[in-house]
Amino acid sequence: MSDDYNPTDPSRSTVTTPGASEASSQPAGQQPHEPAANENNSEAMFSPAQLKEVILALQSEIDKKDAELAEKHDALLRAIAETENVRRRLEREKEETGKYAISKFAKDILSVGDNFQRAIAAVPKDAIENDPALKTLLDGVILAEREFRGGLDRHGVKIIDPAGQPFNPHHHQAVMEQENPDVANGTVLQVFQTGYLIDDRCLRPAMVVVSRGGPKAGRNGEPSAPKAEVSPAPQPDTSSEQTSSTDDSSKDM
Repeated sequence: MSDDYNPTDPSRSTVTTPGASEASSQPAGQQPHEPAANENNSEAMFSPAQLKEVILALQSEIDKKDAELAEKHDALLRAIAETENVRRRLEREKEETGKYAISKFAKDILSVGDNFQRAIAAVPKDAIENDPALKTLLDGVILAEREFRGGLDRHGVKIIDPAGQPFNPHHHQAVMEQENPDVANGTVLQVFQTGYLIDDRCLRPAMVVVSRGGPKAGRNGEPSAPKAEVSPAPQPDTSSEQTSSTDDSSKDM
């Protein structure tokens, strides 16, 4: 057939490109060599001035971040301190609430103790001796008053009975002053109404009569001791020595 392919026919020879010829000349398994990019621009170079600007900018950014970190650290410390203060305050308030929870109730029933004391003081001693029934009744009132005080004491309420003690403005209320030169100034002479403490807090001050005109009270409320008079030291007697020396001189003559 005239149309059959004849490899020796010059008119049907294949056309090869330069790239193809080069590819065919490369050994098997080796990639063809690609021309390198412009080797003069392969690395970006900075001048010393540009590097200095970059370093300064980075250092400024670091300083800024350090300042922000220090500020946040300080704020964190303040928040921790404030939290600790709040915790302590809440614990103190909780403790005080438990300690003084009955303050209002205790203050309302103090008049019961006052009435017990008035009833006991109102009974004359001679009437007790002549009336056994009255004595029995008085003993019952005294027992009830002691039980009342015991109940208060079990809940931290203490009685203030400062007769003979120095006046304390935190626990006592002076309703009268009385001249008494024999007692240290500011001493409680009489208690009109007993006071009460709940733990270390004054629930009700004691109504008292305070002395004045006496000697100044010492540290323990005792009158200050008068200063002792210092007598001069005795001088040695030299009159006898002078007489003996005169006699000796006369004998020598």
